[in-house]
Amino acid sequence: MTHLIGIYDHATGETIVREMNAEELADYQAGLEETAQAEADKVKAEADKAALLAKLGITADEAKLLLS
Repeated sequence: MTHLIGIYDHATGETIVREMNAEELADYQAGLEETAQAEADKVKAEADKAALLAKLGITADEAKLLLS
């Protein structure tokens, strides 16, 4: 798969579209991995919270009342 990058020069109004170089591609892929890991962490945290609420036998609204 070809990964392209667009560069816009405001002074001239020129747009350059080219393939990413190795460093840009590595940064892009690292960003994708970070985003995927952050989403997985969020999903795990939500599942852990739901499991704890179920273990306690209370709803999220009831937990909010207890913590307020």
